Formats: sequence, C-alpha cells, structure tokens
Amino acid sequence: MPEDNIDHIDFDELNNKSISKPLVNHIFTADPSAHVFDDKIYIYPSHDIDAGEAFDDLGSHFAMEDYHVISMDKLDSKAVDHGIALHVEDVSWAKQQMWAPDANEKNGTYYLYFPAKDYDDIFRIGVATSSSPTGPFIPQPSAIKGSFSIDPAVFKDDDGAYYMYFGGLWGGQLQRWKSGKFNAENPESPTAFLPENDEPALLPFIAKMDDNLLEFAEIPKEIDIIDEQGNLLLAGDNERRFFEAAWMHKYDNKYYFSYSTGDTHFICYAVGDNPYGPFTYRGIILNPVVGWTSHHSICNIDGEDYLFYHDSSLSKGVTHLRSIKMTKIEYTKDGSIITINPYS
Repeated sequence: MPEDNIDHIDFDELNNKSISKPLVNHIFTADPSAHVFDDKIYIYPSHDIDAGEAFDDLGSHFAMEDYHVISMDKLDSKAVDHGIALHVEDVSWAKQQMWAPDANEKNGTYYLYFPAKDYDDIFRIGVATSSSPTGPFIPQPSAIKGSFSIDPAVFKDDDGAYYMYFGGLWGGQLQRWKSGKFNAENPESPTAFLPENDEPALLPFIAKMDDNLLEFAEIPKEIDIIDEQGNLLLAGDNERRFFEAAWMHKYDNKYYFSYSTGDTHFICYAVGDNPYGPFTYRGIILNPVVGWTSHHSICNIDGEDYLFYHDSSLSKGVTHLRSIKMTKIEYTKDGSIITINPYS
C-alpha cells in the first residue's frame, strides 16, 4: 500500500485489521534490526522525525538525526525505549541522515553499525561501540574504510565469523558506484546510472569483518541473486530484484538472504549454501504495508523466527513517520516461508 493509495484508506479499520500493533507509539521508529543478547530482545531502529524536508525520491525527507535502542524482556513484554544511544552530532565525519542501522556483539562489546552522509554528501557506513547493548555508543573517528551506500546488516555465522551485507538504490546511491568510484553527476536524479530493464539488476554487497569488527577484512563483493534457471534477476524484474534492506538469517542449515524490492514494496528472500551465495530467489515474506518503504529483520527468539518490520499506519500514511512491529514467521516442510499479509 504505497503512499499514493492512502487517500481511500480508513485507518481506524486498517489498524483493527493489522496483524500486529506498534511496539512503541511515543516516537516514530522504522527499519528495526532485532537481536537477542543475554536472553533479552534488543531492537535497533532508525528514529523518524518530521524535519520539514520536502518529499523526493532521494529520500531527503528521511532526515533522521539519532538512534534509540528498544528492549523487551520477552515477546509479550512492554517495549522499553532507552533514549538516545547515538546522535549525528557525536559523529565527526557524518553530516546528516542517520538511516537504517544494525548491531551485533563480540566478547562483551556491542557494535552499532549505521549509514550517514558525509560532508561530501556521500553515504558511508560507520561503527560505534559500547559496553552495554543500550549504549550510549562511542563512534569511531572515521567511517569504515571502503564502505559505501546504506543499510548495513552484520550477521554472525555459526563458526564465529561476522559478515556485513549492505546496499540500497536511488537515494542509497548504490547505482553511483557501478564503476567502483562514486559518480557525482546528476545529483538530483535518483535513477541516473541504473541498468536498463533487460540488463542484470544491481546487486547488494558482502564483506567479511575484521576480528575487531571495526573494519572490512576484504574488499566488498557483489552477491548474486538468481532465478531457478541460474540467471541473474534483471533490473526490470522489480517485484523480485534487490532494492535495499539486506538481511541474513539461517534456517535448517541454509542461508536466507532477505531484502526489500523498494518501489514495488515487497520483502522477498533467496536461499543459498554459504554466506556469499549465490542465492536463489524463493518468494515473498511480507506483502506491501502502508507507507512507501518496507524494511525488516528476522530474529530467532525462543526457537522461533520472528519478522520485525514497520508501517505508517499510526501516522495515517505519512511515509517518513513509521512504527516498528513484529510477527511470527512460519515455514513449510521444504523450507519455504509462508507469505505474510500485514492486514488480515
């Protein structure tokens, strides 16, 4: 339900039909990255504000300035807001737009990964650390060397290796890195440098993290997303191709790479045998929600997988004022995820 369809929505009825309610309603939150640390649920969302920026396809109206950490003792517990964990003013290299973050833990240190535009208006990915999962987080003085674009998601594999997945089209600038260097031409065009519809779609990236989790251990590599015939998804296949919101989880020893299709508003997934792929497209996890964006995470809690997502129902369809939610994921016997309809 993208924003251009909201004029005909009865939001009271929609909220009654919603399969889940906002986890917090005193602030607007989006892009929830959920983890379990020490048997407690922690959610790392972006913090939506109304900064008065005009709506555009570059995402200028997503002018977030800080991060809050939300925790829950159990699935049915009240969600607690722990306040500001990191503010853009604390990050020396960052100018604006603290978009979707993620977090992870190693040896008692907690790492908050976040994208932000630097003073050249180029998205980079930074990292901040804390001795507590709720922060406050102390940022590194520079962005991660070799980082670009948006939506970092850091996955810990069973062998203790950590990998970052990232990338996002349009305002996320991924298309501007096709040559390996940032292309600053036509800065007002979100679709400049995109492939033609019959060309392979732009791909997300992966990089193994160094032992200190502060830098990449390798040059980022593209991740192939393919169809059942082994062909790369095409740019014109915009109901299946990657747009943004990379996430990784494992189920039955398989690697499930999930993502948003952006302008067609699906959360999809593809399955592979290792963290680098290739990943074969398998289907839709979440059908479109109210609001333009869709961004998620998947977290195993008490042996079951849960989808954390957002919509704009609380703000009655305002795209940049969203609310985080969660719902259980169900699988079929062959490992397929049963598509979730956000409104019954």
